Amino acid sequence: MEASRTTNLAFEATPAAERPTTDDRARTLVTPPGPIENYALLADLRTAALVGLDGSIDWLCLPRFDSSCCFARILGDDSSGHWRIGPSGAVSEIRRRYRGDSLVLETEFDTPEGTVRLIDTMTPEVADTDDAPEVLRIVEGVRGTVEVEHSWVVRFAYGHAVPWVRRAGGGILAVAGPEAVLLRGDVLPERVPGERAHRGRVIVRAGERYTWTMQWVASPDRLPPPLSPVDAVAATERFWTQWSSQIRYDGPHAETVRRSLLTLKALTYAPSGGIVAAPTTSLPETPGGERNWDYRFCWLRDATYTLIALDAFGLSAEAAAWRNWLLYAVAGDAADTQIMYGIGGERHLVEWEADWLPGYHGAQPVRIGNGAYRQLQLDVYGEVMDALHVARQRGLEPDANAWALQRGLMAHLTRIWQQPDKGLWEIRGPERYFTHSRVMVWVAFDRAVRAVTDFGLDGPVEQWAALRDAVHAEVLEQGWNDTVGAFTQSYGGTELDAATLLLPAVGFLPGDDPRVLSTLDAVARELKHGDLVERYRTGAERGNDGLKGQEGAFIICSFWFVNALALAGRRAEAEAMFGRLVARTNDVGLLAEEVQTGTGAFLGNFPQAFSHLGLAGSAALLYGASR
Repeated sequence: MEASRTTNLAFEATPAAERPTTDDRARTLVTPPGPIENYALLADLRTAALVGLDGSIDWLCLPRFDSSCCFARILGDDSSGHWRIGPSGAVSEIRRRYRGDSLVLETEFDTPEGTVRLIDTMTPEVADTDDAPEVLRIVEGVRGTVEVEHSWVVRFAYGHAVPWVRRAGGGILAVAGPEAVLLRGDVLPERVPGERAHRGRVIVRAGERYTWTMQWVASPDRLPPPLSPVDAVAATERFWTQWSSQIRYDGPHAETVRRSLLTLKALTYAPSGGIVAAPTTSLPETPGGERNWDYRFCWLRDATYTLIALDAFGLSAEAAAWRNWLLYAVAGDAADTQIMYGIGGERHLVEWEADWLPGYHGAQPVRIGNGAYRQLQLDVYGEVMDALHVARQRGLEPDANAWALQRGLMAHLTRIWQQPDKGLWEIRGPERYFTHSRVMVWVAFDRAVRAVTDFGLDGPVEQWAALRDAVHAEVLEQGWNDTVGAFTQSYGGTELDAATLLLPAVGFLPGDDPRVLSTLDAVARELKHGDLVERYRTGAERGNDGLKGQEGAFIICSFWFVNALALAGRRAEAEAMFGRLVARTNDVGLLAEEVQTGTGAFLGNFPQAFSHLGLAGSAALLYGASR
């Protein structure tokens, strides 16, 4: 990613079909959200906001990532809640960037009359988690004179509840039941009669500055004290700059690699240490389709990959915190281990549908919660065991409880390892013997054996070694298909799966093994579109995951392909492909879950931790990290 990129956006050229209409219920102008790749991330280590190129915050949950939202325009339209600050007239050019290695976003709008700069951020609250989450917004006049429009439409309960709005605390207080936010600023928008919205305009001249803050209110009877937005922005920039100074990487594409690591940190919920897979729900994997999921939770799989990635770049303290979260998350009876948890360790993530929201450009349903928490996915045992093994290898300070917990997990795995499961892709069809899951069962037993042989820990090593060898032989016999010439998605099947590219990465087979090379070639033929790799074939003609629709290419799978190339000895191809994938980040270095082949449009929840883990992991494999 370069320091900034330029985007041309002429608001006056909006097609007639997309121009604002009138919503009879709220009598508010209705415009659809922009492309997913047009959004940037704001975060405070408790929750996150998405702000579009037009200066509109279209998604914000308060006070936590998994709370209900007060701005849901990205899943509906203007009437679903948003906060826009930007020029009221035509815009000829937009330039956007983060300030260095921080989450302070600057957006410059060029208009025929002049240029204004919008500065957006959220203040990280690490020490005192009782402080109110807050969004800071500043407009600065750069050139000429620009009329700036301010639109503030609050809708609580995922766009369902219209708040009671009144003046209080030197600002505008919006309240609906237990939810409340307080807007303060130099010039406050006025309520528009009949619109259930607040709007205003301010003339911004070169050298002038206007500021606003919006704070979450725990109780309308105890309003948070006002703060200086300018000072808070400076403190926020210092926080992120200090954190990112720990990153040890000076290889190619350093700015984008660092941005990926910053994004992983930004998706962390500081009070517990958990990382959300993404800060959004129901951004579709299929345009207009049903492949819509809530990713505002913590997957064990993501946690293990994060631990390894952060430590690879010198962030050992962060990696240790991740290990502690893992131990905390899976504590208790190993038989009760889940694949995912709430950000505070919650176990019940009941899935339901917000049927009043139309969804992103009509993609329904909008899901809240995630029923996959009840699935059996055997691969997580291998991922947890591997991550804790890597932690020991790299000299992370030992934890006295880690091995006891691992032994409990292995005791449970020895009882259930022969069962079919749902696989890492969380198939909503029948359980199967997924090849990747079986390989990760092998990883679990292998790392348990190595904990004893390499580190002198105690355990039934003969039993684990026998099971390890049995699973290895099983995968070679039943996961390999001679006719297809590849390891297939599941035993006895013919479908391919990009997850089989991970076999050399976890040490199951060497990268230059003929079967690995043949699988790499088969994936290239069947699942690869340019540099974009599908995780498996979907759609009416090949779909076997219990869902309808053709999804896009899964971004992390492209990075897995890069890694497989490198491990196969095809380093030049791997480096070239990695460079092209890096160029697919948006203008501020962010990635969604998927990319639509053909158009290059982002699909799925955004920004996606898995995608940024893939980017960072490939950089570490190809170029290493400074230590």
